[in-house]
Amino acid sequence: MTDLEFLDHAEQLLRAVELACDRINDESDADIDNQRTGGMITLTFANRSQIIINLQKPLHEVWLAARSGGYHFRFDGQQWADTKGQGEFFQRLTQDATTQSGMTLTFTA
Repeated sequence: MTDLEFLDHAEQLLRAVELACDRINDESDADIDNQRTGGMITLTFANRSQIIINLQKPLHEVWLAARSGGYHFRFDGQQWADTKGQGEFFQRLTQDATTQSGMTLTFTA
């Protein structure tokens, strides 16, 4: 994958996260504060816990840091897959956001 292809796919991922936060805030009482700075999004929940998503451009990876740990994802042509075989990005984000917020939340591509 070229740098431009990575940036295109990564931008789509970040935008999907932002749109999902907007949707969740409109449809529930979750009140997720999402702050984007360049290639990084910080999600802050009502209990002040955070999930941080950031781009690792030289590695062509997206990293996700949550209470459960840190995860690295690479685009496999169809989805952002965990580099250690532990699933897909939006599944991981959904699981961690649900756990950290105490509410059932759903993030999708």
